[in-house]
Amino acid sequence: MKMKNFALPVVLAVLASLPARGADWTQYRGPNHDGTSPEKIPVKWPESGLRQIWRTPLNKGFSSFVLGGGKAYTLVTREIEGGDQEVCVALEAGSGKELWAAPLGIAKYDQGGDSGAPGNDGGDGPRSTPTYDQGKVYAYSSRLALKCVNAEDGKEVWSCDLMKDHAGRNIRWESAASPLIDGDLVFVEGGGPGESLLGFDKKDGHVVWKGEDDKMTQSTPVAATILGERQVVFFTQQGLVSVAPKTGAVLWRFPFNASRGAAAISPVVSGDIVYCSMSYNVGSAACKITKTNDAYAATKLWMAPGNKESSHWATPVAFNGCLYGIYGQALFGTAPLKCIDLATGAEKWSKEGFGPGGVTLVEGGNLLVLSDAGDLVLVKAAPEAYTELARNHVLAGKCWNSVAINNGRIYARSTKEGVSLDASSN
Repeated sequence: MKMKNFALPVVLAVLASLPARGADWTQYRGPNHDGTSPEKIPVKWPESGLRQIWRTPLNKGFSSFVLGGGKAYTLVTREIEGGDQEVCVALEAGSGKELWAAPLGIAKYDQGGDSGAPGNDGGDGPRSTPTYDQGKVYAYSSRLALKCVNAEDGKEVWSCDLMKDHAGRNIRWESAASPLIDGDLVFVEGGGPGESLLGFDKKDGHVVWKGEDDKMTQSTPVAATILGERQVVFFTQQGLVSVAPKTGAVLWRFPFNASRGAAAISPVVSGDIVYCSMSYNVGSAACKITKTNDAYAATKLWMAPGNKESSHWATPVAFNGCLYGIYGQALFGTAPLKCIDLATGAEKWSKEGFGPGGVTLVEGGNLLVLSDAGDLVLVKAAPEAYTELARNHVLAGKCWNSVAINNGRIYARSTKEGVSLDASSN
Protein backbone atom coordinates (compact mmCIF):
# COMPACT_ATOMS: atom_id res chain seq x y z
CA MET A 1 0.00 0.00 0.00
CA LYS A 2 1.39 3.37 -1.00
CA MET A 3 1.42 6.07 1.69
CA LYS A 4 -0.21 9.33 0.71
CA ASN A 5 2.13 12.34 0.65
CA PHE A 6 0.12 14.32 3.17
CA ALA A 7 0.80 11.66 5.83
CA LEU A 8 4.56 12.06 5.68
CA PRO A 9 4.79 15.22 7.88
CA VAL A 10 2.62 13.50 10.49
CA VAL A 11 4.86 10.42 10.52
CA LEU A 12 7.98 12.57 10.81
CA ALA A 13 6.47 14.54 13.68
CA VAL A 14 5.61 11.33 15.54
CA LEU A 15 9.11 9.94 15.03
CA ALA A 16 10.65 13.18 16.26
CA SER A 17 8.64 12.98 19.48
CA LEU A 18 9.86 9.46 20.28
CA PRO A 19 12.86 9.04 22.59
CA ALA A 20 16.08 8.15 20.84
CA ARG A 21 17.05 4.52 21.29
CA GLY A 22 20.23 3.70 23.11
CA ALA A 23 21.63 2.80 26.50
CA ASP A 24 19.12 3.71 29.20
CA TRP A 25 20.09 5.83 32.20
CA THR A 26 18.71 3.33 34.70
CA GLN A 27 20.10 4.40 38.07
CA TYR A 28 21.05 7.44 40.09
CA ARG A 29 24.14 8.95 38.41
CA GLY A 30 23.87 6.51 35.51
CA PRO A 31 23.77 2.75 34.89
CA ASN A 32 27.22 2.33 36.48
CA HIS A 33 26.42 4.77 39.30
CA ASP A 34 29.65 6.64 38.67
CA GLY A 35 28.34 9.84 37.09
CA THR A 36 29.74 9.02 33.65
CA SER A 37 28.08 8.79 30.25
CA PRO A 38 29.49 7.20 27.06
CA GLU A 39 27.76 9.89 25.00
CA LYS A 40 29.44 12.91 23.48
CA ILE A 41 27.81 16.29 23.99
CA PRO A 42 28.59 18.87 21.25
CA VAL A 43 30.88 21.66 22.45
CA LYS A 44 29.15 24.34 20.37
CA TRP A 45 25.60 25.21 21.40
CA PRO A 46 23.19 27.54 19.56
CA GLU A 47 23.01 31.12 20.86
CA SER A 48 19.38 30.47 21.68
CA GLY A 49 20.38 27.43 23.77
CA LEU A 50 19.85 23.71 23.41
CA ARG A 51 16.61 22.80 21.63
CA GLN A 52 13.84 22.05 24.10
CA ILE A 53 11.93 18.83 23.44
CA TRP A 54 9.52 19.22 26.33
CA ARG A 55 9.06 21.01 29.65
CA THR A 56 6.61 20.02 32.38
CA PRO A 57 5.78 21.17 35.94
CA LEU A 58 7.11 18.93 38.73
CA ASN A 59 6.24 19.77 42.31
CA LYS A 60 9.00 19.67 44.95
CA GLY A 61 11.78 17.13 44.82
CA PHE A 62 15.55 16.84 44.61
CA SER A 63 15.24 13.53 42.77
CA SER A 64 17.01 13.12 39.42
CA PHE A 65 15.53 11.44 36.35
CA VAL A 66 16.20 7.85 35.33
CA LEU A 67 15.28 6.42 31.92
CA GLY A 68 14.07 2.97 30.94
CA GLY A 69 11.47 1.36 28.71
CA GLY A 70 10.66 4.63 26.93
CA LYS A 71 9.81 6.42 30.18
CA ALA A 72 11.46 8.92 32.52
CA TYR A 73 10.97 8.36 36.25
CA THR A 74 11.44 10.69 39.22
CA LEU A 75 9.97 11.48 42.66
CA VAL A 76 7.75 14.45 43.48
CA THR A 77 5.54 15.72 46.31
CA ARG A 78 1.80 15.52 45.77
CA GLU A 79 -1.23 16.08 47.98
CA ILE A 80 -3.19 12.84 48.43
CA GLU A 81 -6.19 12.48 50.73
CA GLY A 82 -5.50 15.77 52.44
CA GLY A 83 -1.79 15.29 53.10
CA ASP A 84 1.51 15.52 51.23
CA GLN A 85 3.03 12.29 50.01
CA GLU A 86 6.15 11.31 48.14
CA VAL A 87 5.15 9.95 44.74
CA CYS A 88 7.05 8.14 42.01
CA VAL A 89 5.89 9.37 38.61
CA ALA A 90 6.50 8.04 35.11
CA LEU A 91 6.63 10.42 32.17
CA GLU A 92 6.64 9.54 28.50
CA ALA A 93 10.30 10.13 27.64
CA GLY A 94 9.51 11.60 24.23
CA SER A 95 6.81 14.07 25.32
CA GLY A 96 6.95 14.56 29.10
CA LYS A 97 3.34 13.40 29.45
CA GLU A 98 2.61 11.79 32.81
CA LEU A 99 1.65 8.13 32.45
CA TRP A 100 1.23 6.99 36.05
CA ALA A 101 1.91 7.93 39.67
CA ALA A 102 2.67 5.58 42.58
CA PRO A 103 2.49 6.94 46.17
CA LEU A 104 5.36 5.96 48.50
CA GLY A 105 4.25 7.45 51.82
CA ILE A 106 4.14 10.61 53.87
CA ALA A 107 6.21 13.63 52.81
CA LYS A 108 7.05 15.44 56.01
CA TYR A 109 10.56 16.59 56.82
CA ASP A 110 10.53 17.51 60.49
CA GLN A 111 14.22 18.44 60.59
CA GLY A 112 15.19 18.10 56.95
CA GLY A 113 14.44 21.65 55.87
CA ASP A 114 11.51 22.66 58.03
CA SER A 115 14.07 23.70 60.62
CA GLY A 116 14.88 26.70 58.45
CA ALA A 117 18.10 25.53 56.79
CA PRO A 118 19.28 28.25 54.36
CA GLY A 119 17.82 27.71 50.90
CA ASN A 120 15.82 24.67 51.95
CA ASP A 121 12.60 25.96 53.49
CA GLY A 122 9.98 23.28 53.92
CA GLY A 123 12.21 20.35 53.01
CA ASP A 124 11.54 20.76 49.27
CA GLY A 125 10.43 17.20 48.77
CA PRO A 126 11.93 13.72 48.28
CA ARG A 127 15.69 13.46 47.81
CA SER A 128 16.01 9.89 46.50
CA THR A 129 16.11 8.88 42.82
CA PRO A 130 14.26 5.75 41.64
CA THR A 131 15.95 2.86 39.82
CA TYR A 132 14.79 1.11 36.65
CA ASP A 133 15.55 -2.55 35.93
CA GLN A 134 13.97 -5.01 33.47
CA GLY A 135 10.48 -3.55 33.43
CA LYS A 136 10.37 -2.67 37.12
CA VAL A 137 10.92 0.60 39.03
CA TYR A 138 12.36 0.63 42.55
CA ALA A 139 11.94 3.59 44.89
CA TYR A 140 13.19 4.27 48.43
CA SER A 141 11.30 6.89 50.42
CA SER A 142 12.71 9.37 52.92
CA ARG A 143 11.12 7.27 55.66
CA LEU A 144 12.77 4.02 54.54
CA ALA A 145 9.93 2.45 52.56
CA LEU A 146 11.34 0.38 49.67
CA LYS A 147 8.85 -0.30 46.88
CA CYS A 148 8.96 -2.12 43.55
CA VAL A 149 6.32 -1.29 40.92
CA ASN A 150 5.66 -2.29 37.32
CA ALA A 151 7.17 0.19 34.90
CA GLU A 152 4.18 -0.23 32.59
CA ASP A 153 1.45 0.91 34.97
CA GLY A 154 2.97 1.73 38.37
CA LYS A 155 1.20 -1.12 40.16
CA GLU A 156 2.98 -2.50 43.21
CA VAL A 157 4.95 -5.73 42.86
CA TRP A 158 6.38 -5.82 46.39
CA SER A 159 7.31 -3.45 49.21
CA CYS A 160 9.19 -3.39 52.49
CA ASP A 161 8.99 -0.89 55.33
CA LEU A 162 12.44 -0.97 56.92
CA MET A 163 11.23 1.00 59.94
CA LYS A 164 8.71 -1.73 60.79
CA ASP A 165 10.27 -4.86 59.33
CA HIS A 166 13.97 -4.31 60.04
CA ALA A 167 14.10 -2.00 63.08
CA GLY A 168 15.06 0.86 60.79
CA ARG A 169 17.01 3.77 62.28
CA ASN A 170 16.41 6.88 60.22
CA ILE A 171 18.54 10.00 60.58
CA ARG A 172 17.62 13.53 61.57
CA TRP A 173 17.36 14.76 57.97
CA GLU A 174 15.69 11.53 56.78
CA SER A 175 16.98 9.35 53.98
CA ALA A 176 18.19 10.70 50.65
CA ALA A 177 19.70 7.42 49.43
CA SER A 178 18.65 5.72 46.21
CA PRO A 179 18.27 1.95 45.79
CA LEU A 180 21.25 0.31 44.08
CA ILE A 181 20.72 -2.69 41.80
CA ASP A 182 23.59 -4.95 40.82
CA GLY A 183 22.86 -8.39 39.43
CA ASP A 184 19.78 -9.90 41.06
CA LEU A 185 19.82 -7.81 44.24
CA VAL A 186 18.68 -4.40 45.49
CA PHE A 187 20.98 -2.84 48.09
CA VAL A 188 20.02 -0.28 50.75
CA GLU A 189 21.12 0.72 54.23
CA GLY A 190 18.93 1.83 57.09
CA GLY A 191 18.13 -1.24 59.16
CA GLY A 192 18.68 -1.82 62.85
CA PRO A 193 21.45 -3.60 64.79
CA GLY A 194 22.68 -6.68 62.96
CA GLU A 195 20.76 -5.76 59.81
CA SER A 196 21.82 -2.23 58.94
CA LEU A 197 22.98 -3.23 55.43
CA LEU A 198 20.60 -5.29 53.35
CA GLY A 199 20.42 -7.08 50.02
CA PHE A 200 16.92 -7.81 48.71
CA ASP A 201 15.97 -10.11 45.85
CA LYS A 202 14.82 -7.68 43.17
CA LYS A 203 12.08 -10.02 41.87
CA ASP A 204 10.06 -10.72 45.01
CA GLY A 205 11.63 -8.57 47.74
CA HIS A 206 12.78 -11.32 50.09
CA VAL A 207 15.93 -10.61 52.10
CA VAL A 208 18.91 -12.48 50.67
CA TRP A 209 21.32 -11.20 53.32
CA LYS A 210 21.51 -8.65 56.11
CA GLY A 211 24.22 -7.65 58.54
CA GLU A 212 26.38 -5.13 60.40
CA ASP A 213 25.52 -2.55 63.05
CA ASP A 214 26.44 0.63 61.16
CA LYS A 215 24.09 3.57 61.40
CA MET A 216 22.95 4.99 58.07
CA THR A 217 23.79 8.19 56.24
CA GLN A 218 22.12 9.83 53.23
CA SER A 219 24.65 8.20 50.90
CA THR A 220 23.73 5.81 48.07
CA PRO A 221 25.97 2.71 47.87
CA VAL A 222 27.94 1.92 44.72
CA ALA A 223 28.85 -1.32 42.96
CA ALA A 224 32.36 -1.53 41.53
CA THR A 225 35.05 -4.03 40.61
CA ILE A 226 38.12 -3.45 42.79
CA LEU A 227 41.24 -5.58 42.34
CA GLY A 228 39.27 -7.96 40.14
CA GLU A 229 36.40 -8.57 42.58
CA ARG A 230 32.87 -7.18 42.41
CA GLN A 231 31.99 -5.23 45.55
CA VAL A 232 29.25 -3.04 46.98
CA VAL A 233 30.63 -0.06 48.90
CA PHE A 234 28.46 1.66 51.52
CA PHE A 235 29.21 4.98 53.23
CA THR A 236 27.90 4.69 56.79
CA GLN A 237 28.35 6.80 59.91
CA GLN A 238 31.37 4.65 60.73
CA GLY A 239 32.97 5.18 57.31
CA LEU A 240 33.35 3.10 54.17
CA VAL A 241 32.43 -0.57 54.28
CA SER A 242 32.74 -2.89 51.31
CA VAL A 243 30.81 -6.15 51.11
CA ALA A 244 30.54 -9.15 48.80
CA PRO A 245 27.32 -8.52 46.83
CA LYS A 246 25.91 -12.05 47.05
CA THR A 247 26.53 -12.67 50.76
CA GLY A 248 27.09 -9.33 52.50
CA ALA A 249 30.40 -10.56 53.91
CA VAL A 250 32.62 -7.59 54.78
CA LEU A 251 35.69 -7.32 52.55
CA TRP A 252 37.26 -4.18 54.02
CA ARG A 253 36.54 -1.07 56.08
CA PHE A 254 37.92 2.47 56.11
CA PRO A 255 37.11 4.48 59.28
CA PHE A 256 35.66 7.95 58.65
CA ASN A 257 33.64 9.93 61.17
CA ALA A 258 30.24 10.65 59.63
CA SER A 259 28.41 10.33 62.94
CA ARG A 260 25.97 13.16 62.21
CA GLY A 261 24.56 11.01 59.41
CA ALA A 262 24.64 13.89 56.93
CA ALA A 263 27.11 12.28 54.53
CA ALA A 264 25.16 12.56 51.28
CA ILE A 265 27.64 11.79 48.50
CA SER A 266 28.24 8.31 47.16
CA PRO A 267 31.68 6.74 47.50
CA VAL A 268 33.81 7.46 44.42
CA VAL A 269 35.77 4.44 43.18
CA SER A 270 38.63 4.89 40.73
CA GLY A 271 40.73 1.77 40.26
CA ASP A 272 42.02 0.87 43.73
CA ILE A 273 41.34 4.30 45.26
CA VAL A 274 38.08 5.17 47.03
CA TYR A 275 37.04 8.72 48.03
CA CYS A 276 34.50 9.86 50.61
CA SER A 277 33.50 13.22 52.07
CA MET A 278 31.13 15.02 54.41
CA SER A 279 30.55 18.67 55.23
CA TYR A 280 29.77 20.09 58.69
CA ASN A 281 33.51 20.55 59.33
CA VAL A 282 34.32 16.87 58.82
CA GLY A 283 36.23 16.90 55.53
CA SER A 284 37.31 14.55 52.76
CA ALA A 285 39.56 11.51 52.50
CA ALA A 286 40.82 8.93 50.04
CA CYS A 287 42.08 5.43 50.73
CA LYS A 288 44.01 2.86 48.69
CA ILE A 289 42.73 -0.72 48.62
CA THR A 290 45.26 -3.57 48.67
CA LYS A 291 44.89 -7.33 48.85
CA THR A 292 47.22 -9.96 50.28
CA ASN A 293 46.05 -13.51 49.61
CA ASP A 294 42.33 -13.23 50.49
CA ALA A 295 42.63 -10.31 52.91
CA TYR A 296 41.85 -6.73 51.89
CA ALA A 297 43.16 -3.58 53.53
CA ALA A 298 42.23 0.10 53.14
CA THR A 299 45.08 2.56 53.77
CA LYS A 300 44.61 6.32 54.04
CA LEU A 301 46.19 8.32 51.22
CA TRP A 302 45.14 11.74 52.50
CA MET A 303 42.65 13.56 54.69
CA ALA A 304 41.51 17.18 54.26
CA PRO A 305 39.60 18.44 57.32
CA GLY A 306 36.96 21.17 57.29
CA ASN A 307 34.48 22.37 54.69
CA LYS A 308 36.71 23.94 52.04
CA GLU A 309 37.44 20.68 50.22
CA SER A 310 34.34 18.80 51.36
CA SER A 311 31.62 17.50 49.06
CA HIS A 312 28.29 18.47 50.59
CA TRP A 313 25.84 16.42 48.52
CA ALA A 314 27.11 16.67 44.93
CA THR A 315 29.15 13.51 44.28
CA PRO A 316 32.32 14.23 42.27
CA VAL A 317 33.37 12.24 39.20
CA ALA A 318 36.81 10.70 38.74
CA PHE A 319 38.73 11.14 35.47
CA ASN A 320 42.42 10.67 34.65
CA GLY A 321 43.55 10.81 38.25
CA CYS A 322 41.45 13.81 39.28
CA LEU A 323 38.16 14.47 41.01
CA TYR A 324 35.79 17.04 39.49
CA GLY A 325 32.99 18.19 41.74
CA ILE A 326 31.20 20.98 43.59
CA TYR A 327 32.77 21.69 46.97
CA GLY A 328 31.96 23.65 50.13
CA GLN A 329 29.05 23.49 52.57
CA ALA A 330 25.70 25.18 51.85
CA LEU A 331 27.17 27.78 49.51
CA PHE A 332 23.94 28.17 47.59
CA GLY A 333 24.53 29.90 44.27
CA THR A 334 28.27 30.30 44.86
CA ALA A 335 29.78 26.90 45.76
CA PRO A 336 32.77 26.32 43.47
CA LEU A 337 33.43 23.65 40.91
CA LYS A 338 36.89 22.22 41.63
CA CYS A 339 39.51 19.89 40.27
CA ILE A 340 41.22 17.85 43.02
CA ASP A 341 44.14 15.45 42.63
CA LEU A 342 42.69 12.08 43.64
CA ALA A 343 45.95 10.63 44.99
CA THR A 344 47.01 13.64 47.09
CA GLY A 345 43.95 15.84 47.69
CA ALA A 346 45.75 18.85 46.21
CA GLU A 347 43.52 21.46 44.58
CA LYS A 348 44.29 22.06 40.90
CA TRP A 349 41.74 24.81 40.21
CA SER A 350 38.51 26.29 41.53
CA LYS A 351 35.68 28.23 39.86
CA GLU A 352 32.93 29.80 41.96
CA GLY A 353 29.31 30.32 40.99
CA PHE A 354 27.75 26.85 40.77
CA GLY A 355 26.06 26.02 44.06
CA PRO A 356 25.17 22.47 45.14
CA GLY A 357 24.08 21.06 41.78
CA GLY A 358 25.52 18.01 40.01
CA VAL A 359 28.41 16.93 37.78
CA THR A 360 28.38 14.33 34.98
CA LEU A 361 31.36 13.22 32.89
CA VAL A 362 30.59 12.75 29.17
CA GLU A 363 32.57 11.23 26.30
CA GLY A 364 35.44 13.36 25.11
CA GLY A 365 36.61 14.35 28.57
CA ASN A 366 34.03 17.06 29.31
CA LEU A 367 31.87 17.79 32.33
CA LEU A 368 28.15 18.53 32.09
CA VAL A 369 27.45 20.58 35.21
CA LEU A 370 23.99 21.55 36.46
CA SER A 371 24.14 24.54 38.82
CA ASP A 372 21.65 24.93 41.64
CA ALA A 373 20.18 27.95 39.80
CA GLY A 374 19.40 25.89 36.68
CA ASP A 375 22.39 26.66 34.44
CA LEU A 376 23.68 23.79 32.32
CA VAL A 377 27.43 24.26 31.76
CA LEU A 378 29.87 22.26 29.64
CA VAL A 379 33.40 22.35 31.08
CA LYS A 380 36.63 20.73 29.98
CA ALA A 381 37.78 18.02 32.42
CA ALA A 382 41.45 18.98 32.55
CA PRO A 383 43.65 19.76 35.59
CA GLU A 384 45.49 22.68 33.97
CA ALA A 385 42.71 25.25 34.23
CA TYR A 386 38.95 25.83 34.29
CA THR A 387 37.78 25.99 30.66
CA GLU A 388 34.10 26.68 29.98
CA LEU A 389 32.86 25.45 26.61
CA ALA A 390 29.13 26.25 26.66
CA ARG A 391 26.37 27.48 28.97
CA ASN A 392 22.56 27.50 28.86
CA HIS A 393 19.99 28.48 31.51
CA VAL A 394 17.47 25.63 31.38
CA LEU A 395 15.41 25.47 34.60
CA ALA A 396 13.65 27.57 37.23
CA GLY A 397 13.74 26.45 40.87
CA LYS A 398 16.49 24.68 42.81
CA CYS A 399 18.49 21.98 41.02
CA TRP A 400 20.24 19.95 43.71
CA ASN A 401 20.80 16.89 41.56
CA SER A 402 22.46 15.53 38.42
CA VAL A 403 21.22 15.27 34.84
CA ALA A 404 20.34 12.05 33.01
CA ILE A 405 21.58 11.46 29.46
CA ASN A 406 19.93 9.07 27.02
CA ASN A 407 21.22 8.92 23.44
CA GLY A 408 21.61 12.60 22.70
CA ARG A 409 18.92 13.85 25.04
CA ILE A 410 19.52 15.53 28.37
CA TYR A 411 16.89 15.17 31.10
CA ALA A 412 17.11 17.64 33.99
CA ARG A 413 14.80 18.82 36.75
CA SER A 414 14.40 21.24 39.61
CA THR A 415 12.01 21.64 42.51
CA LYS A 416 9.55 23.22 40.07
CA GLU A 417 9.87 21.59 36.64
CA GLY A 418 11.51 19.02 34.41
CA VAL A 419 12.94 19.45 30.92
CA SER A 420 14.25 17.35 28.05
CA LEU A 421 16.85 18.91 25.75
CA ASP A 422 18.27 17.83 22.40
CA ALA A 423 22.06 17.65 22.49
CA SER A 424 22.54 15.24 19.62
CA SER A 425 23.27 17.54 16.66
CA ASN A 426 23.54 21.14 17.86
